[in-house]
Amino acid sequence: MSYSEPATPPEVPGEVASSLEECNAETLRSIAKYADALAEYREREARLNEADDEDDPQERPEDLPEDVPTKATLTEKEINGNRYYYWQWREGDKIKSQYKGPVNPSE
Repeated sequence: MSYSEPATPPEVPGEVASSLEECNAETLRSIAKYADALAEYREREARLNEADDEDDPQERPEDLPEDVPTKATLTEKEINGNRYYYWQWREGDKIKSQYKGPVNPSE
């Protein structure tokens, strides 16, 4: 672990970096958790939008439950330090989810 102040990544706008420099450690950890969740949400949205745009009929995966549409994607969520798989798909403006199982079956 480095004990020197980290460099600001070039992708981070200057006004964001300035705002972060004014935050205490607890607030920075909350921001990091929020940013990670927001990135995961946007990636999931992009995958779902991409699946909506596909016109070709897809083969139904063997492990896909009957009540889950073929366009569903498999996503990972972390809950209380454990990671789980969920099937997710879009119905209109809503995102629907169905539990599949733990990422690590031994959990």
